[in-house]
Amino acid sequence: MSVARVTEITASSNKSFQDAIEQGIERASKTLKNVEGAWIQDQKIVVENGKIVAYRVNMKVTFILTD
Repeated sequence: MSVARVTEITASSNKSFQDAIEQGIERASKTLKNVEGAWIQDQKIVVENGKIVAYRVNMKVTFILTD
């Protein structure tokens, strides 16, 4: 039997939503062991002077707890 935990993180990129997701998972994996998946809860953009300057994602990351 395994037990999982979910934690919410926000990641940002100036390239794309996909890049923000990949950076968020990569960073979460450095701190959290046994990352099993993520749910992208929300996506938003930051606009300055009529141009997109950042892509942000809020995600819930699931990881398995160890003994």
